[in-house]
Amino acid sequence: MGLRDLAYELYERRLAAGLARSKAPVPRHVGVILDGNRRWARAVGASSVNDGHQRGADKIVELLRWCDEAGVEVVTLWLLSTDNLSRPEPELAPLLGIIEGVVVDLAAPGNKWTLNVVGALDLLPADTARLLKETAAGTGGRPGVHVNVAVGYGGRREIADAVRAMLQAHAASGSTLEEVAECLDVEHIAEYLYTRGQPDPDLVIRTSGEQRLSGFLLWQSAHSEFYFCDAYWPDFRRVDFLRALRAYAARTRRYGT
Repeated sequence: MGLRDLAYELYERRLAAGLARSKAPVPRHVGVILDGNRRWARAVGASSVNDGHQRGADKIVELLRWCDEAGVEVVTLWLLSTDNLSRPEPELAPLLGIIEGVVVDLAAPGNKWTLNVVGALDLLPADTARLLKETAAGTGGRPGVHVNVAVGYGGRREIADAVRAMLQAHAASGSTLEEVAECLDVEHIAEYLYTRGQPDPDLVIRTSGEQRLSGFLLWQSAHSEFYFCDAYWPDFRRVDFLRALRAYAARTRRYGT
């Protein structure tokens, strides 16, 4: 181990110990925008950007273990946006294969995470959508972190899908449009979001230095705290995660006031 690695290890231990001593508040729900895989691949001279996607996929298990240790209850991972679906086929097809592998690996019997695949799955290839849904369905009731795997996800699309589902449900029960309009409120729409029944994200982390949400959890993040990390996702370390928790604990949440 080099001196730099040793210094980071000591710093990481100090961070973890400090958070434990202070009994700092822990976010119940953490959203993560796993950004920078392609730029990481270019920076290290990889032969393909898919090497970055695979390296990023390999990092996910570590993150979930850190979340388990910290006491986080829900994690939402943004793996693929609706915009990403327009990428060239030579990149998109391997990326979808990597995402399939991620879900299969997280669902393995040795792991304890409950998976929930969210997004416009109808936009994905039928075989991919079926594999993701069937694999996630076999993980229900596990004791670890509840993991939302966002694939083919866009915040505007989610809100549109929620409103559409709500209108269809009321139409099926015989309600008129006027009756729906009279009872419509914020909580009513929230019941039809992909994350219905879950707490909204307390903390949203984005890697790669970009400081924007890009449509991630638009509805749910109204009162979230944000943490932007310069590291590309494949280089995200436990010390970066602990820094995010420390930053969250130091903030006074005002819920829009």
